[in-house]
Amino acid sequence: MKINLAVIFGGKSVEHEISIISAIQAITNMNTEKYNIIPVYITKSGEFFTGDYLKDIEAFRDIPMTLKKCRKVTFVVDEGKTFLSEISSKLFAGKYNQEIDVAFPIVHGTNVEDGALQGYLQSVGLPYVGCDVLSSAVGMNKYVMKILLKEAGFPVLDCCRFRLKETEKLIDCIHKIENKIGYPNIVKPENLGSSVGISKAENRKELEEALTTAFDFADTVIVEKAVQNLKEINCSVLGDVNEAQASVLEEPVQSDKILSYKDKYVSGDKSGGSKGMATLKRKIPAEIPDETAEQIKKIAVDAFCHLGCNGVSRIDFLMDTKTGEFWLNEINTIPGSLSFYLWEPTGMKYTELLDKLVSLALKRHRTNERINYSYDTNILSQCGSFGSKGSKM
Repeated sequence: MKINLAVIFGGKSVEHEISIISAIQAITNMNTEKYNIIPVYITKSGEFFTGDYLKDIEAFRDIPMTLKKCRKVTFVVDEGKTFLSEISSKLFAGKYNQEIDVAFPIVHGTNVEDGALQGYLQSVGLPYVGCDVLSSAVGMNKYVMKILLKEAGFPVLDCCRFRLKETEKLIDCIHKIENKIGYPNIVKPENLGSSVGISKAENRKELEEALTTAFDFADTVIVEKAVQNLKEINCSVLGDVNEAQASVLEEPVQSDKILSYKDKYVSGDKSGGSKGMATLKRKIPAEIPDETAEQIKKIAVDAFCHLGCNGVSRIDFLMDTKTGEFWLNEINTIPGSLSFYLWEPTGMKYTELLDKLVSLALKRHRTNERINYSYDTNILSQCGSFGSKGSKM
């Protein structure tokens, strides 16, 4: 019997389009003999739609027209089962009601990858692929992630953190950055990915511009020292807190001082479309000493487990090629293209990777079902009405 697998993508995020690309890639590589694939597209306004048209990347050239052919839906719990149910204003419309066994979020960015969607899926009782609510939220928040990893002894760069309100006295922020971080530095939104809103500042004027850019995308930003003689090294990790493994390492080839959104998602495909992170120019394996590669793999797996991750993540490192020092930069809890291109060199095909991710989701769900989330009591039957503080009236 096939597993009813809801592949969820899109959402109210600046990485909306990248999510679509990653999801269609995955759907194309899923085993249709094992899964009944139900695409669930979240619009930028937060509406849910389903329909077979959503399995084709061409359908997203004209989204309004495509959605007219699809059903607007929501998740509904009935007698312990979760269904994808149609929302219709038509009185005699045939109701769509599809039972869902597992959800597979392939989403990127705020409002979806940051624990918000995971919390929703958990509340409707659906097993779901990937990190849970807490590890998703921590992975998205670069500052919180740094604090947790630094406290545990992982190599991370120091940073300054600012809220938008603090920039009313911009010169004070700049003085703090100059005293603690210096130049050159990197300014980035605290909770975004795909290099959105990230800038490098070589001087005070560029720093002011970089802060303005970052605050266009987030209410909180962080500023780090820019690594000199930079080489970026990425490692994917697959598994859960009990057992995880590292992929081969990649070295993205940069076309600018920092790897941009365009580098990652636009410039690699000559056909006029995009295939996401899979088209980024890269060296696989990364050209670094074997000993350093093994150290990075171990740190990546340890960080994945320390943050309580599940599924597949990509952990990005920054390396100074002259000194050989490296630092853990960030974790992507739902990486672009699900980092399948880092697993294929190990002999693991994309279809096999997707199977493992669904298995990990079901494994976690079975574990969580053994936990008692209720406490039987007849307290309400014994008491009368209560005031706002719980005192009997």
